[in-house]
Amino acid sequence: MDSTLEKNSDFRTETNESGEVTIFVENKGFFNFVMQKLLNKPRFSQVHLEEFGSFVWPLIDGKNTVGQIGEKVKERFGEKAEPLYPRLTVYLKTLMRYGFVKEKEA
Repeated sequence: MDSTLEKNSDFRTETNESGEVTIFVENKGFFNFVMQKLLNKPRFSQVHLEEFGSFVWPLIDGKNTVGQIGEKVKERFGEKAEPLYPRLTVYLKTLMRYGFVKEKEA
């Protein structure tokens, strides 16, 4: 639980007035270019994080460890966050798999 994560700066994010985070993913490549021109597909897709994810997102700052993030989630959500670490681990691995976050290099 001592891993430290940081956001991938390749993705633009916005936080609305209610604290919900949106990650913008650019649709790159030839196929996406053709779809954008022919079918008016958007250049950017939007990934909307739910309450749990929107709380965790700003904590991924390259300073907080996974353990520290877990403690803050527990303070905020209490029993709603349980099972805390299995759930947090899966969530963070999903963000890593999509390239939104990465392990901070020492």
